[in-house]
Amino acid sequence: MKVAYITDDIYLKHDTGAHPESKERLIAINRAIEPLRHQLIEKEPVWVSKEILQSVHSAEHIEKIIESSEFGLPIDTDTLCSKDSYKAATKAVGAGIVAIDGIKAGEFERAFCAVRPPGHHATPTQAMGFCLFNNIAITAKYAQSKGYEKVMIIDFDVHHGNGTQETFYADNTVFYFSSHQAFAYPGTGMEKEKGVGKGAGYTANFLVMPDSGDHEVLDIYENDLPSYVDHFKPDIILVSAGYDLHESDPLAQLNVTTEGVRKLVRLILDQADVPYVFFLEGGYDVEALGQNVKVTLEEMLK
Repeated sequence: MKVAYITDDIYLKHDTGAHPESKERLIAINRAIEPLRHQLIEKEPVWVSKEILQSVHSAEHIEKIIESSEFGLPIDTDTLCSKDSYKAATKAVGAGIVAIDGIKAGEFERAFCAVRPPGHHATPTQAMGFCLFNNIAITAKYAQSKGYEKVMIIDFDVHHGNGTQETFYADNTVFYFSSHQAFAYPGTGMEKEKGVGKGAGYTANFLVMPDSGDHEVLDIYENDLPSYVDHFKPDIILVSAGYDLHESDPLAQLNVTTEGVRKLVRLILDQADVPYVFFLEGGYDVEALGQNVKVTLEEMLK
């Protein structure tokens, strides 16, 4: 299987200081995947226009990020900006654009976007939870503009992707499927949240109790996910790959092992014979993060 690995040194310049979402995360990933590089198609992301960003975000939201970056102002106590943060954030979106264009051109069938800042908490109007722009949501919109009409987003980050859900909550062309730890940030993603209007039935949330491990999480992907994929029949699947569900993670309380992550990725990839694009979201034990991305790429290459 041809797999692209999309990253850029600009992501290291999004300076968050002493913060869980630091450049050390990407440094650890790039070190861990070194043995696989000869099998990967390495691509650089592109800068994206405001028009691309506005497919999801308000003009006011975009200007707030530009201004916060220019002056190094925090968005909130968790979500920080430095002078290069806007550049890094636009290229984080740009990784998804390159992934879709490369898949459409037949260069590769799958892509892993090793980006920061992450994206799935960013709503159309608000940066939050370490996220500035919603990378995966914008990529979903872009994929539709390129002919992938039905997009499924699978989110296994330990925290619910409230921004992604909000973006597509009334949309029946994008299916949002999430598993996440119960009683954790940001407090959204209850199982009763299933979409509204024509989007009713196109959101599915699965809560996992604290201290759950491989068995409980893998059960969702083995026994619940397939029926949603079979019914929706996506043209492409995008994955919010948050590795903070791992047993090592300091910000959450799930106990999924690295082998559990491998099995989880395999279950996702076996769902449908369609293109896949993975986006790095959470994961804050840097050494474990590197190993978890490595096993993800090993499964993607099969």
